[in-house]
Amino acid sequence: MWSRGVNSNATATRLLKEKKWDALVIGAGHNGLIAATYLARGGLSVAVLERRHVIGGAAVTEELIPGFKFSRCSYLLSLLRPSIIKELELVRHGLKLLKPISQSFTPCLDGRYLLLGPDDEQNYLEMSKFSKRDADAYPRYETQLQKFSKFMDFLLDSQTPETLQWDSSLNDWLRDKLHKSVFWTRCLKHVLSLGQKDMVDFLDLLLSPTSKVLNKWFESDVVKATLAADAMIGSMASIHTPGSGYVLLHHVMGETDGEHNIWSHVEGGMGTVSLAISNAAKEAGVHIFTNAEVSKLVIEESGRVIGVLMVDGERLHSSIVLSNATPYKTFMELVPQIFLPDDFVRAIKYSDYSSGTTKINVAVDKLPQFQSCNLNHPEVGPHHTATIHIGSESMEEIGLACQDAWNGLPSRRPVMEMTIPSSLDKTISPPGKHVVSLFTQYTPYKPTDGSWEDPTYRELYAQRCFNLIDEYAPGFSSSVIGYDMLTPPDLEREFGLTGGNIFHGAMVLDSLFLMRPVKQWSDHRTPIRGLYMCGSGSHPGGGVMGAAGRNAAYVVLHDVKKHSR
Repeated sequence: MWSRGVNSNATATRLLKEKKWDALVIGAGHNGLIAATYLARGGLSVAVLERRHVIGGAAVTEELIPGFKFSRCSYLLSLLRPSIIKELELVRHGLKLLKPISQSFTPCLDGRYLLLGPDDEQNYLEMSKFSKRDADAYPRYETQLQKFSKFMDFLLDSQTPETLQWDSSLNDWLRDKLHKSVFWTRCLKHVLSLGQKDMVDFLDLLLSPTSKVLNKWFESDVVKATLAADAMIGSMASIHTPGSGYVLLHHVMGETDGEHNIWSHVEGGMGTVSLAISNAAKEAGVHIFTNAEVSKLVIEESGRVIGVLMVDGERLHSSIVLSNATPYKTFMELVPQIFLPDDFVRAIKYSDYSSGTTKINVAVDKLPQFQSCNLNHPEVGPHHTATIHIGSESMEEIGLACQDAWNGLPSRRPVMEMTIPSSLDKTISPPGKHVVSLFTQYTPYKPTDGSWEDPTYRELYAQRCFNLIDEYAPGFSSSVIGYDMLTPPDLEREFGLTGGNIFHGAMVLDSLFLMRPVKQWSDHRTPIRGLYMCGSGSHPGGGVMGAAGRNAAYVVLHDVKKHSR
């Protein structure tokens, strides 16, 4: 049974089946919804087809334990492009961000802690507890990263200067040359504004291991390990892997209300982000259908898409299809491979979709109390609103956790980002009780010492995480009412994330910009005429950013306008 939004009715189902849509979007994740909204605003009739019963993809809120609403996958917001928030009027459509009082909290087993927030003077005092040299260096480090982020802003919001793939007219060729000239001129302008020294430092950051980057700036292990957490999120890469420095930059590029590098909670959970976008989409005329799973794309002999085939056998008609699924899911499962070039298929098949992530959403009956942080806050303190780093006291600790997973074992001492959204959001848990989000690493897709299909094996890993938290916040395990755990295979099965990779593919230098998802196909177009990629597997990559959806919509509208001339 297909349903439009939350309302199932025969009229909506008949509309979906009988109408020839200008565009169909596969997947109602945030990028798919954003692309659909811009397309509808451009005058196209658009339907979004969502396999699950709920919209949002990885940005979703689900009440799995009565009274407790979990942001099951993504859990904080910072990267969503300000232009999208403004253009789609997402605040009017229900988006409400809750800024943390403090940004980062690292408790230590020796009784110390590092608490960072918006106050520069307080940050200086906090870092001075570990190293006065690091306290002096930290403002310069942040200033440099923000300088690099401004350059990245330009790249994130730009379409890639990809080479034309199809036979084109002289006018198209000239327009393409002009587009490329404009892009590279603007790019050069940004490079010159950085200057040679900063540009060399920027390249050094992109190419270097995170450990090298942080060793250059800091001496305290606690400071380095706290900052290193941003570089390993969602990957199987070690902090010693060359190129991991880019992911470090990727996670400081965001903002909240103009304040840089602020990761905010969302009132109502991350599903509220998707709901606000869907409200903007519906206002623009988009039709959103849940429980609507696509089986295959329908492609005519010439290699042009003409619609999709649903799992129930129904065929929907459109000459434009946008896929918000991963590149692997799209081209290895939905597209008949006879229509794809062999080198393209190989590139998609052998892209890196590995992930070391297991997400655990926990309902607890009391607020965790950290023995290292006696701040006289029996209830919510500043540290409870922050991103809490568990198992991140040293670079060696993080390196060993990754090595375990490379050896096929879930980390013996997992590295965790712990957030407590109910510390700020009173709408997601019963009074006095709390929601705790644990983003844990590293867990291999196929462990060598057991199986994620084994309930006992799963329970052992969850308990390992809870026991580790007990070392810092005694009594946490006994406060657990229930939990939901998503291992890499669960993330793949439940949310379509190939390999469990939250970014739709590794965020490494050989898979970014002109090489995302693969070389020669970075501009959202594909070898199938009329099929476009609009998800995180396309430029500019993963996170709840929305740029891929917005940029893809502009490419589609450009092509529609060109063909209507």
